[in-house]
Amino acid sequence: MRIPILCWLFLIPIFIISVSGQCLHEQKSLLLQLKNNLTFNSSISTKLTNWNQTLDCCKWKGVACDHNGYIAGLDLNSEKISNGIGYSSTLFSLRYLETLNLANNSLNSAPIPSNIGNLKNLEHLNLSNSGFSGQIPVGLSLLTRLVVLDLSTPYFLGTPTLRVGNPNLSTLFGNLSGVKELYLDGVNVSANGYEWGQAISTSMPNLRVLSLSNCYLSGPIDSSLQKLHNLSEINLSSNNLTSQVPGFFANFRNLTVLRLSSSNLNGTFPENIFHQIPTLKTVNLASNELLNGSLPDFPQNGSLQNLVLSFTSFSGNLPDTIGDLRELRRIEIPGCCFSGPIPKSLANLSHLVYLDFSFNNFSGPIPSFQISKNLTFIDLSYNSLTGVVLSTHFEGLLNLVYIDLSHNFFNASIPSSLFSLPSLNKILLSNNKFSGQITGFPNVSLSPLDTLDLSSNKLEGPIPSYFFDFRRLSILSVSFNYFNGTMELGIIQGLQNLTRLELSYNKLTVDVSANISSLSSFPRLNVLSLASCNLRKFPALMNQSRIIHLDLSDNQISGVIPSWIWNVGDGKLMFLNLSCNLLVGLQSVYIMPSLGILDLHSNQLSGEIPVPPEATIYVDYSGNKFNSSIPAEVGNGIASAVFFSLSDNMLSGPIPPSICNGSYLRMETMLLQTYRSSYFEDSPSPRAASKTSKKKRQQKCDSETPAPLKANTGLKLKSKKIDFEPRSRLALARQFQWCHSTDETITECFSTGCRKEG
Repeated sequence: MRIPILCWLFLIPIFIISVSGQCLHEQKSLLLQLKNNLTFNSSISTKLTNWNQTLDCCKWKGVACDHNGYIAGLDLNSEKISNGIGYSSTLFSLRYLETLNLANNSLNSAPIPSNIGNLKNLEHLNLSNSGFSGQIPVGLSLLTRLVVLDLSTPYFLGTPTLRVGNPNLSTLFGNLSGVKELYLDGVNVSANGYEWGQAISTSMPNLRVLSLSNCYLSGPIDSSLQKLHNLSEINLSSNNLTSQVPGFFANFRNLTVLRLSSSNLNGTFPENIFHQIPTLKTVNLASNELLNGSLPDFPQNGSLQNLVLSFTSFSGNLPDTIGDLRELRRIEIPGCCFSGPIPKSLANLSHLVYLDFSFNNFSGPIPSFQISKNLTFIDLSYNSLTGVVLSTHFEGLLNLVYIDLSHNFFNASIPSSLFSLPSLNKILLSNNKFSGQITGFPNVSLSPLDTLDLSSNKLEGPIPSYFFDFRRLSILSVSFNYFNGTMELGIIQGLQNLTRLELSYNKLTVDVSANISSLSSFPRLNVLSLASCNLRKFPALMNQSRIIHLDLSDNQISGVIPSWIWNVGDGKLMFLNLSCNLLVGLQSVYIMPSLGILDLHSNQLSGEIPVPPEATIYVDYSGNKFNSSIPAEVGNGIASAVFFSLSDNMLSGPIPPSICNGSYLRMETMLLQTYRSSYFEDSPSPRAASKTSKKKRQQKCDSETPAPLKANTGLKLKSKKIDFEPRSRLALARQFQWCHSTDETITECFSTGCRKEG
């Protein structure tokens, strides 16, 4: 039946009046009582703070009324409510409410009030991230008109969360047959595949959105879910499903989103999911290491926008038809087993924003990305890619923020135009075969670049001066190249954000003659690596309070190690490498910081052996002229060490019992290296001694001292504090060699010795 136009014109003003009508006094009173009982942050609130007596409550922010003036919608999202929603709250007297949104508040782990079932007209209930916790009340089952139910909460280990226990899922959901969207992410459901599958598929036959990530669900995924023909979104991420992806998922012809990441899936992913679902836009299977599969030929003009397969066992070649996915915006496949060439058809993806192919085995050249004007992220690192990187590959990518081509086999020169891209934050090109000089003089003063890593290539010539014009640069690494010339360390004083500077192993001469400690504008570095930079003196780093990693190895620094070096980083120094210099001693008095790695090998250090600081994991004093005995307390510093070497020195005296504190050391890396110079120089090497037969290696430790140890009259074994039962000190010496050959730790080898004494 047609309604005359005049009738429509007559009805329009009536409709406008009805939706903007005055709220009832009773309803206004309930809202004002609700506000007065709530604790909220008035400086953040944009809705509650504006509720007052003067205005019609239907015009208050966050409030919607029906045509009779009853409150039909209440939106208090992000009002920073921390208290006041309990059993006695007037909220549950608003019986005409159809929509309630309390999301993103801070209700301090309060339970959901049991009388929430009073709101029987509710169709949309959103309590996500509201701060509720505890058992979901049975009153929820009375909300029989619900269409959208969102109880999701962020998952943080150890924080209270909502849970389903008693009543269980079947009881809570038994009357909610109208629900079309269910979000329980982060709710502790703790149910097996049959239990949660049956409860949902039986109770909610019209479900379109099923979102149950981080719900402590177990598998397998129950076949009853195939009854939910209308499903458009499935999110079961971060559960322990321990099952295969069901083939019946391919029958969900309206499916747009499939998220199954971090769910302990296994088996082969059904290829027909990609074939049979034309509506599919997002597939996220990340972090399922036991899930394998391959990518099929994609249909032309497919709908797929996001493909995330990170850290799965997907393998094979990428199909050329990937270029037919013209809507593709994000493709993440790092840590998989893909191989072969990267299809040239990727150049057709004009909507591409994010591309990560790292940690695979792709080979051959890379395609051009210049048509993908929206690209912000490119990571092709850790592959076997080859060829020349041209300026045309990235031409016009004005939005590109991140590019990582490291750990490949790219050669030829680096296009200088790359440094001109206006949005680039990070350029990572290390561990390739890039060669030649970096040319060009781009204007980079306004560049946002904060990371530039060109290390481990074959680049030569001077370091481009404009590198020091990247005012936001935080990391500059050009180590292991062939850069040459002289560079003053003070040139970096304009880089106020610089925290990491690595210039090691080039053909550079770094001039450290300037007193940089007096330069107030000199950057506060965390990492400084100047190995093999032709240094002849220590750079003045006395005021560098943030350094945790300092490498001055392989230079020509002479004299003593200054005592101030140990105070660099204000006691936070973790890595110090002064090896391969001409150092002769340690300036006294010194206190070593809590170093993790200390390398002083291949100098001319003499005198007493410095006791390593506690918690050190790597100590190398080898190749020096230390001529003292091993300090009795040396074991205090190597309790956590995995490497400790005193080889090629001139040591004498006893081995202190505290050596046994180094329970993580292998004998090869400690005791035998300790005496390699002074006790083994005219004898067979420890490795030669270890080639004795298996039978001899397993002999009891009660025979004579091995010849290498016996020949050295300067060796005395202190064992008074260690009870080796009937074993003699000669047997202990034999055990030293035995441990080396069996590759045991000290405590494993001396099981009746060091272990007994603790």
